[in-house]
Amino acid sequence: MPLPLLAILAALLYLTATGLHLLHMRQRRPRLSAMVITLGVIALLCHALVAWFSVFDGQGVHLGLYKILALVTLVVNLACVVWLLRRPLQNLLVVLLPISAAAVLVSAFAPQTGVAPPHMGGGVLLHVASSILAYAVLTLAAVQAALLAVQDHQLKHRHATGMVSLLPPLQLMETMLFELLWAGVVLLTVAIVSGLLFLEDLFAQHLVHKTVLTLLAWAIYSTLLWGRYQLGWRSQTAVRFTLGGFTLLVLAFFGSKLVLELVLQRG
Repeated sequence: MPLPLLAILAALLYLTATGLHLLHMRQRRPRLSAMVITLGVIALLCHALVAWFSVFDGQGVHLGLYKILALVTLVVNLACVVWLLRRPLQNLLVVLLPISAAAVLVSAFAPQTGVAPPHMGGGVLLHVASSILAYAVLTLAAVQAALLAVQDHQLKHRHATGMVSLLPPLQLMETMLFELLWAGVVLLTVAIVSGLLFLEDLFAQHLVHKTVLTLLAWAIYSTLLWGRYQLGWRSQTAVRFTLGGFTLLVLAFFGSKLVLELVLQRG
């Protein structure tokens, strides 16, 4: 099947699964139905093919802004699936699935940007893989933090209705957030250390802002984890730190690629 048709099919399946999941939530059915799971799995398989053929086209590895969107959102979804095996994170799908639908369409139909990098050694591959995994897990943490903020606000104002009433207890929501943060920070640490070891131009002029923003994000997340276990930080403090760190990561990753590839026309 041609790549554009695969992307359209994946997007339609993602959006259908989202609508069905929202309907079930309105019917107060918190568990994922077999139909939502089936649609999601098929969409994920189509998404994987789009990501593979967008990034690896037989002529090299393309990590341009538009092409990598499918790969990043695929890894985010896979990370969510893994976490779903042990934690009730199904409410995150309401946000993740529509974003994934948009990402596969952009990846398939947008023009190629950036320059295919030369052959990547094992160290560079470790850096790229850990960076994408860290971004994926911390994306889940950011969405979890947003849901936690809404839940905390509603509970304080005694308006815990709608989707909020289907969320796990506040304490469990916090626990899941910090589990995601721990995993994300470990992966981000691996990404930073491997970058320092294996990338020669990590502090080159066109990458220094990306490096600095990533280090600042790591510092914010690490401070939050320290504050959690030393000072007992909870709820809104955790939300602010999590979303602040994620904003810096988005600027570091996608912001730098946008400027380099679309404004400066560089890889």
